[in-house]
Amino acid sequence: MRFHTALILLAAAGFAGAQTASDPEVADARAAIEKVRALVEAGAAPRLQLQKAEEALADARDAAILRKTVYGRDLDEAQSEDMLAAARHRLERRQKAYEGAMKLVDAGALARPALDAPRQEMDRAAKEYGLAESRAALVRELAQMANAEQAFSASLYAAPGEARGAVERHDGDGVFDMDMLAGVETAFERHFGKPLPVSAAGDTAVHRALGFDHRGRVDVALDPDAPEGEWLRLYLTVKRIPFFVFRQAVPGKATGAHIHIGSASARLASGG
Repeated sequence: MRFHTALILLAAAGFAGAQTASDPEVADARAAIEKVRALVEAGAAPRLQLQKAEEALADARDAAILRKTVYGRDLDEAQSEDMLAAARHRLERRQKAYEGAMKLVDAGALARPALDAPRQEMDRAAKEYGLAESRAALVRELAQMANAEQAFSASLYAAPGEARGAVERHDGDGVFDMDMLAGVETAFERHFGKPLPVSAAGDTAVHRALGFDHRGRVDVALDPDAPEGEWLRLYLTVKRIPFFVFRQAVPGKATGAHIHIGSASARLASGG
C-alpha cells in the first residue's frame, strides 16, 4: 500500500510539472522573476517586488494546470486534486487582493470604483473554482465505481462465493460494443426525458491508474434499485446485453453503486 501511494504521489508531481513546463505564461513569469531578482540584488528594487513576482509565477502555474484540467477530457484522482488545489489557490489570491483594495477604500486611499476590477477577478475565480469542484466530484464518483469493480475482481480470487453474492451478473448473449450504447441512451431518454448518466464510456485515466482495461465497457451512475436503475436493468435483460450490478460498499470509500454495461473490466497487461 505504501509503495502504491508513493507511485501515485510521484505521478501527481510529474503531472503538475508537465502541465506547466512549456506554458508560455509560466515562462514569461519565470523570466520576470529573474529580472526582478537582479534588480533587488543590485539594490534597485524593493524585496517586496520580488515577492509579488514569485506570487505571479505561482498563479501562472496554477492557471496552466487549470487550462489543461478543468476542460480536459480525462483525469485521474491525483490530477483532479491538483486541479482543485490550483483553483483554490487562485481564488484565495483574488480574495486577498479584493480585501486589500477594500481596506484602502475604507481608509480613503482609493476611490470605491477601484474595487470593480478586483471584484470581477474574484468572481471569475469563484466560478472557476466551482467548475473545478464539479469536475473533481465527477472524477471521485468514477473512482468510487472503479474501486467497487476492483474490490469485486479481488474478491473473486479471495472468496468467489461471497463476491458473486454481492454483485449481480447478467451475461445476456455476451455481446456488447460501443455502437450499441446509442440505442440504450435513446431508449432511456425517451422513457425518462433526460440523458442516461454515463460516467465512463470506454477507457479512462481512473481505470488505467487502477490497472483496468475499460475499453468497450460503460459505467452508468444509477442506483440499481432506483426506478431508473430498475428500468435500465430490465431493458438490458430484454435486449440480452451483458451487465453487472454493483451495490456493495467498498471499505473506506463511498458505495460506488452503479450499473456496468459489458463484460467485466480486464486487467491491463504489465507495462500496458
